[in-house]
Amino acid sequence: MRCAILTVSDTRTEATDKSGKFIMAALEERGLPITGYRIVPDDASMIRTAVDSFLDAAEVVLIHGGTGISRRDTTFEAIQSMLEKTLPGFGEIFRTLSFREIGPAAMLSRATAGVVRGRLVFSMPGSTGAVRLALEELILPEIQHLVWELVRQPAGGTR
Repeated sequence: MRCAILTVSDTRTEATDKSGKFIMAALEERGLPITGYRIVPDDASMIRTAVDSFLDAAEVVLIHGGTGISRRDTTFEAIQSMLEKTLPGFGEIFRTLSFREIGPAAMLSRATAGVVRGRLVFSMPGSTGAVRLALEELILPEIQHLVWELVRQPAGGTR
């Protein structure tokens, strides 16, 4: 199961992308290959282009950053416009778990997930705490099952 990482930020560089490094380390620790890593500004068109470029080489695209409600936060809109199927439970559970850690500010997160061209796409807030929460509590425990659901053949037929 191959993974790609997209950091959405107007200010981060590879040297300062702590959350991106956390994702890399968590994936490597579990033996999950990383087929792409990129940092793009918070621009919907650039986000969609980057995600699209990852889809042929990864079954899972992990995005962090740009999920808030500030004027520059466009990740949610960019990803929502691409999703063919949504996983509303991801955002709902993420915000519930986040509420336990940070309180009502959790409602500012527009974390989302779903399927694009048969690939899983997860969009998380950019803070390392939020990335840790999403990866350790939601994504990594369920990632194999989610990918299996996407690739399994329906009973009595082929895809």
